[in-house]
Amino acid sequence: MFPEFRGLITDLKGQDPRFSRLFQRHNELDQEIKNMELGLVPAGGVLIEQLKKEKLLVKDQLYSILRKASMS
Repeated sequence: MFPEFRGLITDLKGQDPRFSRLFQRHNELDQEIKNMELGLVPAGGVLIEQLKKEKLLVKDQLYSILRKASMS
């Protein structure tokens, strides 16, 4: 995710608690979705879609923080 910001991501994870929480949540959602799609965790399509929407929202928030930080 966002390879062009790899160094900045590392910095922000150590310096910005909000960014760190969002980054962790994105990874948790990603793993949850993968487990559901593989059938390792029972879930319906509606739940998977809700989690995908939440993941996209978190990703948008992360990107916004990264863009702002890269401009300063």
